[in-house]
Amino acid sequence: MKLRVLGVLSLLSVLMVIIVCNAILTSASRELTQELQINRVAALNRLAQVAYDAAVDGDSTQLQSEMDRYSGLYREGVLVRLQQGTLRSGGLGEDRADVRDAIASARLNLSDTTLAPLQPFGTGSEVISRSFGSASQVLGEAVLEVNPDAAREKLRERWVVVGLAAAALGTVLLLGAARVTRWVLRPVHRLNSAVTELEATGHTSQLPEDGPPELRELSRSFTTMARTVSESIDSQRQLIADTSHQLRNPVGALRLRIDLLQLELQTVREHTAAAGVLAELERVEEILDGVLKLAAAEHRAFEDSARGALGPASGKDKALIDPFPVLLEEVERAGPAAQRSGASIVLERPPDPAVQVACNSAELAQMAGELLNNAIKYAPGARISVAVRERPGGAVIEVSDDGPGLSAEERATATTRFWRSPGHREIRGNGLGMTIVDKLAGANGGRLVLAERSPHGLIARIEFPPAIIPPGQEGPHG
Repeated sequence: MKLRVLGVLSLLSVLMVIIVCNAILTSASRELTQELQINRVAALNRLAQVAYDAAVDGDSTQLQSEMDRYSGLYREGVLVRLQQGTLRSGGLGEDRADVRDAIASARLNLSDTTLAPLQPFGTGSEVISRSFGSASQVLGEAVLEVNPDAAREKLRERWVVVGLAAAALGTVLLLGAARVTRWVLRPVHRLNSAVTELEATGHTSQLPEDGPPELRELSRSFTTMARTVSESIDSQRQLIADTSHQLRNPVGALRLRIDLLQLELQTVREHTAAAGVLAELERVEEILDGVLKLAAAEHRAFEDSARGALGPASGKDKALIDPFPVLLEEVERAGPAAQRSGASIVLERPPDPAVQVACNSAELAQMAGELLNNAIKYAPGARISVAVRERPGGAVIEVSDDGPGLSAEERATATTRFWRSPGHREIRGNGLGMTIVDKLAGANGGRLVLAERSPHGLIARIEFPPAIIPPGQEGPHG
């Protein structure tokens, strides 16, 4: 946008300079042409008067002397036709077509004393002519050669001066256009950055009020709107977290009452009904746990985005860790559940040298746990592989299984809240696991990528960018 605005202003500035320079140079050309014409017409009139006297007296000696003196002074030719003959000086003769035309016009008593406008780089000379005689009789014609070289030199000097002034004026205007462009677009760029920050973090800083009045008003309006949106987002997120947390107390009390009630039940039918209620209660607890985890993950994601908008993240949340011990602990924790479902978990050997990632260890454990639980739950009896891999662009935590997997369309929507595959409707779940992993991965600078495993199955990768080792934390391979 800056280039477009600056381009338009620069074009207008250049056009304005060209128009002004053209007007000045046209005026200078007209002025010098008029000055030269007045001077030469006066000289032609003087020679015509002397020629008239010579025609009347019959003596052309003085006329020839005047003509020679003029030609020697101005280096311009003169030709005068008298009834008794033609006088010439300065090498001007009737062999030139323009001289013949001038004589013919003067013979008809038509004076031609107009000069063409001067051009700075023109060449050649012009002629002017007039007749002389009495009121009723033309006694002769006078033709004067006009050499405008001196006037052209003056015009070229003015072109140089005007050109230098135009360059200086153009530079000033371009600098002014650049300054005006920055002044106008600075609030626009700040507004664009604030919109990007608001979209990424849900928060934005107050915009300074500068620039044109309309943009200052727009900055004030945006700041007010952004504050309202941020407060609304915070309120909604807090409401979800508080509601989920507060519901745990009555749900826990309800579970206790059901447990006590089961002690009083006598028939199989009553026990079956109570078991169904308890299963639904456990589902509610699972959803509440998932919502709480998701709220915490989204809060962490917004927190990290806010830090990224203000500057590089720092602190314990970005400490470099070796992910292999974290994965080993999560694999051991998920072992009993995998055995119950008939699945097996294989943790591949760690890379040598060890890979480091900038990630919160507790959140990495939570992400690995969610991915393992998903694989155990939705791919019973499958072989589950867990690995840490190094790649040129960073590091990858990979959890894969040879279960039924997901289609490309399902993988594209798998991180949506409460989304569940149509083929998994009969399996208990809340549809929040992949969403939580996706949010926590983003909060730690990584991303969750779901891919198909050949010949069948699902690969879940948490991709991390290259780790930047802070000074003082270098390991043996740092």
